[in-house]
Amino acid sequence: MKYDPSLGWDIALSIELFVAAILVLMAYKIVKTIKNDAFSPEYRSVAILVLGDIGRSPRMMYHAQSFAGHNVQTYIIAYKGSKPLPSLLSMSHVQFLYIPEPPRFIAKLPRALFLLAMPAKIAIQVWGILDAFIFQIPHPPQYILVQNPPTIPSLALVWLAARLRGCKVIIDWHNLGYTILAMRLGEKSKFVSLAEKFEKTFGRTAYAHLFVTNAMKDHLVKKWDLQGKKVVLHDRPPSYFHQSTPSEIHDLFVRLMPFIDTDLSWFPNYNLPATTPFTEVLKSPVSFTADTSLLERRTMPSLRHERPALLITSTSWTPDEDFSLLIEALRRYEIKARHQRSTNPKHLLPKVLMFVTGKGPERAKYMRELQHLKNEEQWEWVRCMSLWLEPEDYSRLLGSCDVGISLHSSSSGLDLPMKIVDMFGCHLPVCALNFACLNELVKDKHNGLIFNNAEELTNQLETLLRGFPRSEMLENLRSNIASTEARSPSSRTRGGGWNTWEQNWDEKIKPLVIPEVSQKSDEWLEEFLNRKRQNATTQ
Repeated sequence: MKYDPSLGWDIALSIELFVAAILVLMAYKIVKTIKNDAFSPEYRSVAILVLGDIGRSPRMMYHAQSFAGHNVQTYIIAYKGSKPLPSLLSMSHVQFLYIPEPPRFIAKLPRALFLLAMPAKIAIQVWGILDAFIFQIPHPPQYILVQNPPTIPSLALVWLAARLRGCKVIIDWHNLGYTILAMRLGEKSKFVSLAEKFEKTFGRTAYAHLFVTNAMKDHLVKKWDLQGKKVVLHDRPPSYFHQSTPSEIHDLFVRLMPFIDTDLSWFPNYNLPATTPFTEVLKSPVSFTADTSLLERRTMPSLRHERPALLITSTSWTPDEDFSLLIEALRRYEIKARHQRSTNPKHLLPKVLMFVTGKGPERAKYMRELQHLKNEEQWEWVRCMSLWLEPEDYSRLLGSCDVGISLHSSSSGLDLPMKIVDMFGCHLPVCALNFACLNELVKDKHNGLIFNNAEELTNQLETLLRGFPRSEMLENLRSNIASTEARSPSSRTRGGGWNTWEQNWDEKIKPLVIPEVSQKSDEWLEEFLNRKRQNATTQ
């Protein structure tokens, strides 16, 4: 390691000694454990490693649900952060093993300091992961499922734990770690070259490789000659994602409106809880009740004709999504809407409320920029707000919106954004930024529109929202999403549409990890695991 004199020998040497001490102590504990560990892998068990916030890793949570739903003992090793899916928290076969998270300020350091702090960050991760795999899990799991990226040190530690404890490794390739590092350090960086070799060395051989796209599978098989079973598992929404009903939209915004910081005068007049800016409660004709013979008027929410159009995007606020493109598109829409009012007042464009969900490092910067533009240019037609929702409210909001927007560009050009999958699960038409393998998911003018720059996105929004709320193009796209057949001809589909995550997982992954067993065997295994849990609590 080359020391930077401006930083001082004492700081650099302290980091080196800290890393060395951690690794020596861990090596001692591993050797001691190997000598005493006579356990073979536990049948029907899996450890799922996410070197990140588990609550912000939907695909890995869906994996955990699928394993646990088939009575597989499931250990989730991850950072503690956002709340996981409520259904996951209530499953008896799921156990969370939270590991210490390195200080977040490391990611924000300048390049030189970032490289200097990397050994300390990796040492903390090494300690947490190996401690969970070797000491916290009572028996070696049958499978280890690891999300990649992050790559360093996950793949090496999984490789080591599998060899020490006899586990089968499954790598879920979401993207390529070295391409993400290249966005921070530059493609010609020696560290990026080393990261690529690391990823190839420890990711090449596994029991099974899962891929989010066909393009990623073809690329890695050709470039790195991957060894093991290879399965493309396209993301699919869970079964509870759907287009929200007027009643669900009304309930959501009755709860959300007190937290929306946009000036209230911008919205149509409303009076909670009877009306929201998007819904109103109307009295239905007189009808018989179910339990009496008396006549009564029933109330039911409906969508307001003068409501603003709801747009939504989900972002991690990182450099692989150019949020400035969306800001420019919204700015252009504001100009078009004003021009339409002065030239063709009978065919106005609607006001739009842009929701941006997600957490990340550049959130504050871009929201300040948006606020500055709104105030300086006195926007009348566009408002934008950022929020973070629990999973159940996130799916409800998606199902309430009119247009979804994806700014994902992919560092590798080989992955697909989960956000679009979620939007399609709610029958939400999408405007998506174009990149290499997007056509595996978005079919232009069939289930969404594809744009290359801010001007094209603005034009698409104008086209989709013309005549809102009765937009023929929006309804056609929604209809196409609902009727799209699943890619696999053998897949069972929900109402003639996409197959769900559960169906997709059972078809593609279950045969790899859960041998066909009789119902009697399943009942016996469930009884055995219950006895095991009872014994653990009494000890």
